[in-house]
Amino acid sequence: MTGAIRKPASVAQYELEVEIDADPDRVWRAMIEEIDAWWLPDFHMVAPGSTVRFEARAGGGIVEESPDGGSLLWCMVHWINPAQRTVHLVGHIAPDWGGPSANHLKFAIEARGRGSVVRITDAHFGHVSEPNLASLEQGWAALFRDGLKAFVEKGTRQSSG
Repeated sequence: MTGAIRKPASVAQYELEVEIDADPDRVWRAMIEEIDAWWLPDFHMVAPGSTVRFEARAGGGIVEESPDGGSLLWCMVHWINPAQRTVHLVGHIAPDWGGPSANHLKFAIEARGRGSVVRITDAHFGHVSEPNLASLEQGWAALFRDGLKAFVEKGTRQSSG
């Protein structure tokens, strides 16, 4: 039997933006309805070839599932406002991945110039280390930049040219 391990608790938040050369409504549709098409392979945590879906309703979530029955609830939808292209999510990070901690995540898509910007706000409370927080920020930036942005802009260029 092992003794108790105490970890410090704190609150931390970061914000980032990803500009996308596409209409905000197109970006919203891709984020909500086509998530499996742009979710990067390195972000499939359950199994290679798993599928990801966005259940766009309160109580729904971003869910990853594999054919063998494995699944992961990335985060749960707390509030969604399609008219404002905004979704608030709640998630948890297990000790195996640097927690325990909980987070409140917000994705908002806004018009910017002739395109869009995705604003991501991620607030954590619990055991939040600087390296883990930096890894989370880098991960969301890569997923939205190399995944969503690349997917939407490739489709926009193909349909306009």
